[in-house]
Amino acid sequence: MASFSFGTGNAAKLLRIPLYAAGRIAALLIPRGDRWVFGCGAGIGDGALALYRVATEQGHRALWLARSSRDADDASAIGIRTVPRDSLRGWWATIRAGVVVVTHGLGDVNRYGSSDAFVVQLWHGIPLKRIGLDSPITAQVPQGIPGAAVLRRLLTVLYRGAAQRIQVLPAASHRSRGRLESAFGLGDDRVVVTGEPRVDVLSVGIPQQRRGDAAQLLTRTGPVLAHQRVLLYAPTWRDGAPDPAVPTAAQWVDIVRLLEKHDAILFIRSHPLGEGAYAPPWSSGRVRMLNSDLLADVTPALPRVDILITDYSSMAYDVGLLAMPVVYLAPDADRYALERGFYGRYADVAGDDSATDWETALDQLDAVLSDDAVRAERSARSAELSAHMHAYRDGQNARRVYQAIRARGIPAPKGAR
Repeated sequence: MASFSFGTGNAAKLLRIPLYAAGRIAALLIPRGDRWVFGCGAGIGDGALALYRVATEQGHRALWLARSSRDADDASAIGIRTVPRDSLRGWWATIRAGVVVVTHGLGDVNRYGSSDAFVVQLWHGIPLKRIGLDSPITAQVPQGIPGAAVLRRLLTVLYRGAAQRIQVLPAASHRSRGRLESAFGLGDDRVVVTGEPRVDVLSVGIPQQRRGDAAQLLTRTGPVLAHQRVLLYAPTWRDGAPDPAVPTAAQWVDIVRLLEKHDAILFIRSHPLGEGAYAPPWSSGRVRMLNSDLLADVTPALPRVDILITDYSSMAYDVGLLAMPVVYLAPDADRYALERGFYGRYADVAGDDSATDWETALDQLDAVLSDDAVRAERSARSAELSAHMHAYRDGQNARRVYQAIRARGIPAPKGAR
């Protein structure tokens, strides 16, 4: 079932143009202060949380804009102060902020208070599929709407204008940097190779500690025994369309049979902006949902995962930091390439053996779980892919982003030496 699409989102955006204009006028009259405000389209987590911790450690006043009571509760549990994003207080906090930090878009904070702000756009993954100005769906409007061509051009202008507010956009590597420059229409003075703060959690500390912390997150769904294999299925968003790889009843039988054979658990992480009928037609403790309402940020849980199954998720780049085997399941790769597009060829990431159905994917999973040599080969492929896309793996990406922000004229907190 579709929960959101660029078309419906853009239609709402066009209707809000007068409010954006009013916010821009207010920004000309209201001076900005020194507080940093943070928002994240995925909840309390991602790169925004990593940078929040560095900024507050350095002594900056910081405030998180909560999208919901769930966000507020999650933030309170770890000692973060919030105000509701869409309230008058959220607007005032945004329009007075000296630095605005987002991970998805300006709607992560109060969208009507971000004009002329110093915006740090952390983004939320290394682009594999085309995004922003490089993707035809960014300026999509609902089918049949009058003047669609004119509206698409207007949306492109608005998107490009909003992107020009970005002062710092961190890139994982020089290869990723070129994609982000193109997608946001920014120069290399704003897109900086610092590494992505959101993956620091995969590098800090020792592996045993990371694995233990990750296991604690996964036990929110029930027990996960130390010897059990953990598989994660993370399909990407298809602009509100259903996932063509949702298993049939017969395929669910085969999936559960494989899980029982290898004493494994399959966690399913559907995209926060899309839904699918992923649950098997009967209750099985071997298959568990791990959606954003249960775990806002899945990255800290990755060290306890043994194999990733995905199609076009940027998570495929991240798990290489853990040398995690990946099985690619993409029934619609050719169509997706035509409609959305990739940076480069899909085969450059997934290889020439990506599965187009669950039967093939299960054969590959069985091989990885059964054969040490196959597992080692898949792990090496994953690590090599990550090495091309992640320039840093020292857990200090958030600190490099902070230094880039300071280097662009943001002062030290009052009282700091």
